[in-house]
Amino acid sequence: MPRMRSNKPLGIFRKAQTSAKPRQTDDLGALPQWNLADLYPSMDSPAFESDLAKAAAECKGFDAAYKGKLEALAKNASGAGLLEAIQRYEAVEELLGHIMAYAGLVYAEDTTDPARMKFYGDAQEKVTDASSDILFFELELNRLDDALAAKVAAGLLKHYKPWLEDIRKGKPYQLEDKLEKLFHEKSITGYGAWNRLFDETIAGMRFNVDGKQLAIEPVLNLMQDPDEKTREKAAIAFGAGLKENLRTFALITNTLSKDKEISDRWRGFSDVADARHLANRVEREVVDALVAAVRAAYPRLSHRYYRLKAKWFGKPALKHWDRNAPLPQVPAKTYPWDDARDIVLDAYDAFSPKMADIAKRFFDERWIDAPVRPGKQPGAFAHPTVPSAHPYVLMNYQGKPRDVMTLAHELGHGVHQVLAGPNGALMAPTPLTLAETASVFGEMLTFRALLLRTTSAAKRRAMLAAKVEDMLNTVVRQIAFYSFERKLHIERRNGELTAAQICGLWMSEQAESLGPGIELGTGYESYWAYIPHFVHSPFYVYAYAFGDCLVNSLYGVYQGAREGFAERYLAMLSAGGTKHHSELLAPFGLDARDPSFWQIGLKMIEGMIADLESLEGTA
Repeated sequence: MPRMRSNKPLGIFRKAQTSAKPRQTDDLGALPQWNLADLYPSMDSPAFESDLAKAAAECKGFDAAYKGKLEALAKNASGAGLLEAIQRYEAVEELLGHIMAYAGLVYAEDTTDPARMKFYGDAQEKVTDASSDILFFELELNRLDDALAAKVAAGLLKHYKPWLEDIRKGKPYQLEDKLEKLFHEKSITGYGAWNRLFDETIAGMRFNVDGKQLAIEPVLNLMQDPDEKTREKAAIAFGAGLKENLRTFALITNTLSKDKEISDRWRGFSDVADARHLANRVEREVVDALVAAVRAAYPRLSHRYYRLKAKWFGKPALKHWDRNAPLPQVPAKTYPWDDARDIVLDAYDAFSPKMADIAKRFFDERWIDAPVRPGKQPGAFAHPTVPSAHPYVLMNYQGKPRDVMTLAHELGHGVHQVLAGPNGALMAPTPLTLAETASVFGEMLTFRALLLRTTSAAKRRAMLAAKVEDMLNTVVRQIAFYSFERKLHIERRNGELTAAQICGLWMSEQAESLGPGIELGTGYESYWAYIPHFVHSPFYVYAYAFGDCLVNSLYGVYQGAREGFAERYLAMLSAGGTKHHSELLAPFGLDARDPSFWQIGLKMIEGMIADLESLEGTA
């Protein structure tokens, strides 16, 4: 089964703001805007058009040179011809990735701008057309006899052995070439088009809060405001805005779920999440063990914590808009951008100067886009682009403590992507489970550094509470998301789901995971509709829980034996996609295949909740 090039817009682009100055805000200081000229000077640059034409020609030339000839090349004693073919294929993949990285980042800056929408759509269409000519390559490699494939992988092609073994795992699920080409070409009018509709719908939505028409990021920010009435108004407005668009969101969800069912059925996947497990290079039983462990821990984690938080707020249960509220009687802190930068870099430097030096480049060389803007893609991401370039980070920075943690998270991804780059376009990409490990570890380093320099018991409690909430959001909430997705995709096989049915599945899972300490009021039933992972990357979400529990275990090893840990950790990141998770974790004495492994990470969260209980009443 060939790896499909993602149709998800991983960033957005405006027309070459290569000399853009940092955007000044009242409290945050100068927020950086990225410089995309390292990819192309502008949307209308001759270089971009030239590369599009070059890519189309290269793909056709590759087809003419190698289609139907790989078995003969593999049987050649030296293997030089097949090595040359793989190297040429890698170069074409790099070029196609370079083009789509730029187009995606342009689009992410303003998904509502017609010029950028067209630019991204045209690029996506041309790249899809071009890449259909090289689609045969991985399919044909997988048709090689097992003994012959093993022989070439052990010979001159040894460098590419991890990649060859990786794509071969998809062999049982690949289709006949013409069907694969049909699936590939129709992706831009199939799931790719529905992805765009979702992005552009979300970006164009405005929520009425006290007469102000706000975009999604400012509204979500208000839901963490110290004032309860402000949080309530924002939450109600958010739910109402989503409800007005539920017909569209339900149609997108039903269509994409059916589209996935068709693909899974034709390919022979037996479980609704098996395609994701294959892409993540993780066994189904490993994920099942993780899910079972987290679900069993709901009472000890989320239920226990939210009861405690409700007590702090003097309530029998928290309203859903209070779930991530800052603690009462603790002044809310705003972090200017420069402070956030220094906090994260200092934390990284204390762990590894090399890690900090890589992260510092993101600031110095303008690889970050931080301001909130109308139409900008919500949330945050780190886009790896291609190994010959460098990653970019998108944020919607508003100075909250969680924004500092998000910066640490995305820079963890960025450092990982830089370190993995030398593996090349075919082997630099990392499965989501391990990719989230790097990001969550960056968060943990930053949190621990901040906690160490906090002397006030009240502030320490507030920080611990915020970290526990982040971990619950990363572990409990994401497993609840995964369970919701499973129910949705399984139910969809019996027919189309109404918006009310989807809302019912959502509320059932949310109530079970959050427990009696959270009261899920009217409006919350629609909150499933804005989660982009459900649309762009079905079943992605368990990777966050995998990463968080893994990081807790890694951090425990680090605390017990710091000597040489940083070097082993950076070596793990530098491996990119060349090793299975079992190989990467072996130097740390960890094995995710052991069902008891997940208890290590969950017990760390449980211990932090116990620490909060012991701090109750301190000032």
